[in-house]
Amino acid sequence: MHVITRRDRAFAAVLLGMAMAQLDGTVVVAALPTLARELDAGAAVVGVSAAYLLTVTIATPILARLGDLHGRRVVTLGSIAVFAAGSAACAVAPGIEALIAARAVHGVGGSGLIVGAIAALGELFDKAELIRRQGWQTALFAVSALGGPPVGGLLTGGPGWRWIFLLNLPLCVLAFVLGARGLPGRVADRPPRSFDVRGSLLVAVAGTAVVALGSVEGLARSPLWTPLLLGTAVLAGAGFVVVQRRSANPLIPPKVFADPVVARSVLVTALCGLALFGTFTYVSLVIAAGSDGDPARTGLLLTAMTAGQLAVSVSFAVLARRWPRMVPWGRLGCALGVVGLALLAVSPHVSGLATLIPGLALIGASFGLCASAYTLLGQSRAAIDVMGATMGAFSFARQAGGVLGVAVFGWLAVLVTGSLGKAGLTVVFAAAAFVMLAALCVSPRSAGEAVTSSSPVSSAS
Repeated sequence: MHVITRRDRAFAAVLLGMAMAQLDGTVVVAALPTLARELDAGAAVVGVSAAYLLTVTIATPILARLGDLHGRRVVTLGSIAVFAAGSAACAVAPGIEALIAARAVHGVGGSGLIVGAIAALGELFDKAELIRRQGWQTALFAVSALGGPPVGGLLTGGPGWRWIFLLNLPLCVLAFVLGARGLPGRVADRPPRSFDVRGSLLVAVAGTAVVALGSVEGLARSPLWTPLLLGTAVLAGAGFVVVQRRSANPLIPPKVFADPVVARSVLVTALCGLALFGTFTYVSLVIAAGSDGDPARTGLLLTAMTAGQLAVSVSFAVLARRWPRMVPWGRLGCALGVVGLALLAVSPHVSGLATLIPGLALIGASFGLCASAYTLLGQSRAAIDVMGATMGAFSFARQAGGVLGVAVFGWLAVLVTGSLGKAGLTVVFAAAAFVMLAALCVSPRSAGEAVTSSSPVSSAS
């Protein structure tokens, strides 16, 4: 009979927190038309999604580093409390301005739940145990990411959109209780350090500019705002690099990138985010182009992505125990992404579904495999005292790459073809395939995986 340990409780708490945070990133999509009507929001309704995406992105490296300094337990429990407060505020919001503000708070909590969970798992489990449990994490991510819109639609059409947020509250209580009894606290012999405020502010500025470009179409296509936001992002990013080199306790310590395998994995994660997350907005358009625009058929075909991701999640969890080296798995994921995106690039010009369904399945598989392999590489190689900063770098790279990709691919399609018609969609997915090919070229090599730099925390004290 299996005895439930503190680590089991911690694992349950972080999975539940990740599920809530990821689900709430997409669950409001189906409710947006209703929100616009009931709250008389008009175009401002896009802020409901953009506010959450903004704070999730910019808070990720900040909360990750706070976890290194003060322990996973206090930061994760604090994130649960903030997430619950944001959920309650969303549920009772009297107007669109209040709802957008509440969603920003919501995103701060969601960011801490995601990156805190990934860092906590790296502290709690060794590589073999992480591989054994990885199937649960990736399957949960697939279901929560792609199941959000259907769940939001059911709740909006049933008891009402406010229940999207009210249902989080009992789940937050359960996650808090489990986390309080299982998550690791601050390592006793780790000396207290100051927090990098200047670096955090620069990350917030750069992240805000990138998210604005990727989530607000008017800004992304404006002859005034586009260069201004791009310039802001570049200058803030350059300033961040300078500050990190001079700071005694940087937000992302150079130690994070001292391991070339980790450094390359972060770069690959950014490129994968750009290619896979960045094209997700255009997937429904390419499906519609290949399925005569039938909404029901479009929704059905989207399940091919979910099927590909779930199939890889299950297979990876089993096969990686026998072949535990992550570099070949990551390279395979990149290769699947190249082929899948290339198939979607030609699908608008091919009759039938011969290229569309395999392409969707392969990009779903690519996302699942890349996310699993490179996250496990980071978790198994990062030093314990910078585990949060390392996982924060991975998460920020994936999120920022994704939101920037939405804008970049849209610009490219309009620049080359003048629209997002069939030719424009071919440009989008062909460009994404080249980005994935670049990820494959810069990904770590197997020879560098032999030595690891960390071991799991022995207790959850």
